[in-house]
Amino acid sequence: MTVNVYAQDLKHKEDELALQYLPAVKAMAFRLKERLPSSIDFSDLSAIGTEELIKLARKYDKNQNDSFWGYAKKRVYGAMLDYLRSLDMLSRASRKLIKQIDYAVEEYRLTHDDEPSDEELAEILDKDINKIHEARIASNIYAVMPLCDQLQVGDEGAALAQIEKDELIEVIKRVLSAYKEREQMIIQLYYFEELTLKEISNILNITESRISQIHKSIIQKIKERIGA
Repeated sequence: MTVNVYAQDLKHKEDELALQYLPAVKAMAFRLKERLPSSIDFSDLSAIGTEELIKLARKYDKNQNDSFWGYAKKRVYGAMLDYLRSLDMLSRASRKLIKQIDYAVEEYRLTHDDEPSDEELAEILDKDINKIHEARIASNIYAVMPLCDQLQVGDEGAALAQIEKDELIEVIKRVLSAYKEREQMIIQLYYFEELTLKEISNILNITESRISQIHKSIIQKIKERIGA
């Protein structure tokens, strides 16, 4: 067998390996899409994941990793998150607006049993409704990111950089310990089981808006603990 024929045969086997796990990548993209705003396209997430899968298959060494999907799964998901990060929807102005929106939502909840609409927020904050809509989309995208990403949104990154990973984990544990078991379960189901707000709502019998409120509260408490 010539070198060229051998190389083509090897590439063919590598692509076959990628094709074998393509349904798993599409399922991963679908699950992630369920947790994102409608403006994010499933086909974009799937394409990013597929491209990363092919790259990984072509450099996979079965002598070093006995499970290809075990080797590729985290990297494929990471590529999808990198794509979301690349959208860079959180300008400094929108970060400030997101904080204003979060505060306005909390104030609104004191007299209502739900979150205000974009129209209501635009009136409350005297802001253009399109800017309100864009800011809320950006906030929802970052809500699916790992906690470290969320803690670095805005000016908090400098404070986060001052503490070690192990210390951050302890801070998160201490913050969660102050919450009730059901509220801790929300974080568990959202970040580790990767369920949607609707699925968590069905399991715990809590409204999606209430789950979102608890999630934001916990993130804010963690930021306060690290001195942000």
